[in-house]
Amino acid sequence: MNIHKIVESQRRFFRTGATLPVSFRKEMLQKLLNAVNRHEAEIGAALAADLGKSGYESFMCETGLVRGEISWMLRHVGRLAREHTVSTPLAQFAARSFIRPSPYGGVLIMSPWNYPVLLTLDPLADAIAAGNTAVVKPSAYASATSALLAKLIGECFPPEYVAVVTGGREENAALLEEKFDFVFFTGSQAVGREVLRHTAERLTPAVLELGGKSPCIVDKTARLPLAARRIVFGKYLNCGQTCVAPDYILCHSSVKDQLVELLRREIRRQYGENPLQNPDYGRIVNEKHFHRLLGLIDQSKTVLGGQTAPGSLQIAPTILDAVAEDDPVMQEEIFGPILPILTYNRFEELYERLADKPKPLALYLFSEDRSRIREAMGRFQFGGGCVNDVVIHLATSAMGFGGVGESGMGAYHGRAGFEAFSHQKSIVDKKTWMDLPMRYQPYQKKLYGKLLHMFLR
Repeated sequence: MNIHKIVESQRRFFRTGATLPVSFRKEMLQKLLNAVNRHEAEIGAALAADLGKSGYESFMCETGLVRGEISWMLRHVGRLAREHTVSTPLAQFAARSFIRPSPYGGVLIMSPWNYPVLLTLDPLADAIAAGNTAVVKPSAYASATSALLAKLIGECFPPEYVAVVTGGREENAALLEEKFDFVFFTGSQAVGREVLRHTAERLTPAVLELGGKSPCIVDKTARLPLAARRIVFGKYLNCGQTCVAPDYILCHSSVKDQLVELLRREIRRQYGENPLQNPDYGRIVNEKHFHRLLGLIDQSKTVLGGQTAPGSLQIAPTILDAVAEDDPVMQEEIFGPILPILTYNRFEELYERLADKPKPLALYLFSEDRSRIREAMGRFQFGGGCVNDVVIHLATSAMGFGGVGESGMGAYHGRAGFEAFSHQKSIVDKKTWMDLPMRYQPYQKKLYGKLLHMFLR
């Protein structure tokens, strides 16, 4: 596969203007939606092969959300693509000022392995809606899904419009050497830094969707049984391989023991006495990540779980209690089914504790104290999050999803996604039937000085 030829052919296609009409964008979005619906069963099978996901979870967390994003774009792309008039300063009379969304051109979308369908097709839908061409690079770690995406997208679009490049590091490196007009990357912070280095060399705008250690705070007013149920759902979904999963719990010391017992009870309720025998419980993506996770489990602090099935790369939902900030499990993003629990005594101390850490992609707070909730949502810095729930904030096209600081830059989904893949052109259409002379030399201060001050106040 000649990557340079693909990029050049897309550049030539974009220059024809074929992607600009809204009617074309809608037609392409409908093709993509039809293909997702047509291949729903195959998508489920590919996700089961790569990650052990059940059909129910595959639809709930990937296929269904993709359908929702494409459908949202189909309904709203006409309005989003329309130019809109803004006010014109008196000094520029007579003129019309307006903003016109414009596609960047050729974009690169690099997606990860943990939600390989959702995190590939969601940004692709946004890119198409905005009028771009796209090169899509899915992760080699999810090989079955990567092959299916190449087939699905190949059925919908000619490669000069949307092309899929499969492969591993060699292909990633080759793509980053090409000149794109915009790069959208989802993945680890380490690879994100490499992507940003390459885009910086060419001054290419980029959105980075990264990760980090997302805290889950449980205060003493929280409804603990419901908190436990929702935390268990969000933490062990996809075996913890979710960028916005609660990475660790910060629990008020007075309710910690009660919360631990409720979490243990909830894991048994949701996954059974032997989660490794549960057909709806997935697996770790590969041996490298499996063994990395095993190194984070301190058996002396394990109060539930810790069982493994090396043959199927499974790790049971695990809880670690009495965890300290300097424990190995607190030194990196876990990205697996291990839940450390730390405690605090005064809520105010959390502001200082979290301020010293990299800004997380998500933050969750379980509390019934509305004044505390309002204060915390303002003072903590994080990409996005939930109050009295986890992870669901990304499952809507009505809000942008993205990180801040070390957890990423830029956002997408819905309007934010359209705007991420668009440049907002600011244009003044100056009328020719009159021309104010005050701006031209030689300046006539006595004649126009007061008028200029009035116009520019």
